[in-house]
Amino acid sequence: MTTTTSPRVLEHPTRDQIRLEEVLHALSDAVRLRIVRDMAREDTELSCSYFDLPVTKSTTTHHFRVLRESGVIRQMYRGTAKLNCLRRSDLDALFPGLLDSVLAAAGAQAGREGEEGTA
Repeated sequence: MTTTTSPRVLEHPTRDQIRLEEVLHALSDAVRLRIVRDMAREDTELSCSYFDLPVTKSTTTHHFRVLRESGVIRQMYRGTAKLNCLRRSDLDALFPGLLDSVLAAAGAQAGREGEEGTA
């Protein structure tokens, strides 16, 4: 008997499968970093439609897939909505301080860019 996987169940790496280089790659893109910053700030499950990103829908889907496959976020379906949550506890356990450091640096950079735009 063959077990079929529902297309509504998304593949995620287990905690032990999360690799530092994949996490750093996922966080190295400005759009993906923006998604992660929003998720960290809200600290709750967010639907994909919550994010107002300056890219096409297909590119947005790609960014969420990179974040999910790297282990940065978890995605799950609730009804027709795909919800996203940051895997903070997994990332903090594997790489203590990494996420907080990246988020702080991204916030500082955003602050500098905002200040330059008003000068």
